Amino acid sequence: MRYTHLGRTALKVSEICLGTLNLGVRASDEESHAILDTALDHGVNFLDTANQYGWQKHKGFTEEFLGSWFARGGGRREKVVLGTKVANPMSDWPNDSGLSARHIIASCEASLRRLRTDWIDLFQMHHIDRHAPWEEVWQAMDTLTQQGKVRYVGSSNFAGWHIAEAQEAAARRQFLGIVSEQSVYNLVTRHVELEVIPACQRYGVAVLAWSPLHGGLLAGALRKLADGSAMKSAQGRAAEALEDHREAVTAYEKLCADLGADPAEVGLAWVMSRPGVTAPVIGPRSVEQLEGALRATRLSLSDDVLRTLDELFPPVGRGGPGPEAWAR
Repeated sequence: MRYTHLGRTALKVSEICLGTLNLGVRASDEESHAILDTALDHGVNFLDTANQYGWQKHKGFTEEFLGSWFARGGGRREKVVLGTKVANPMSDWPNDSGLSARHIIASCEASLRRLRTDWIDLFQMHHIDRHAPWEEVWQAMDTLTQQGKVRYVGSSNFAGWHIAEAQEAAARRQFLGIVSEQSVYNLVTRHVELEVIPACQRYGVAVLAWSPLHGGLLAGALRKLADGSAMKSAQGRAAEALEDHREAVTAYEKLCADLGADPAEVGLAWVMSRPGVTAPVIGPRSVEQLEGALRATRLSLSDDVLRTLDELFPPVGRGGPGPEAWAR
């Protein structure tokens, strides 16, 4: 496993991040523990979760599940860089969501209890809160870092100008600010190339790509639908996108077959090849899917293949960052 620094920090993380959305929910407890152990055995030291994950059972379930895995010992907690999130509603009560100082601190305390740990390595703001001034947000985050409960702060689903605004406000407080941004990014959804990734590169912020296979669309969706093995790719964002991108996905799966490579591995390899990307956030439901993601770290795509992928799934506008992407 190769490692890279998380943005401008000295913290080293694996080139893939293990997302936990499916653990204990779409994967059995036994399979989920096997996924976590196998990932750790292969050197994957970066885990991502959120306080809301596991809502299918109850909000907070996934953090509790990870806490049970840490409790098995063997240095599990000490070996991993653990990220979780705050902002999404945890109940119907008015102060149980968003980025108020009250909710940030209370949410951190609750996550620590569920995770059975003393600290969170990467505390990520799950969404922007347009009502929370940055002075309030950074005051709360500063309190948590001073207490040793949070090591770094990240964002998720932010626009480029949100990142710039947050960083300038943090700089005024002489605070480190955001060190990572987690955005949806894959061959089908490339909007972050316009402004989010350039903002991250300018401010030394790591880019973590969630849904790198667009909910399974780029993991051989057509083949799986044909043989009856489709699960995630037959629902949600993948099913919706297939109607608009069927021709491109058909050509994509043929290209992968010609390369002798699994579509999921090609899709992940493409994300990992993109400038500014630190790691894709994968969400395996089985050890087999995890092993496929590990193989993707060793897959190098030629310039010809990259050009073909650009033709099948064109970037937004003229490609690259704005304003050149939309104006000469």
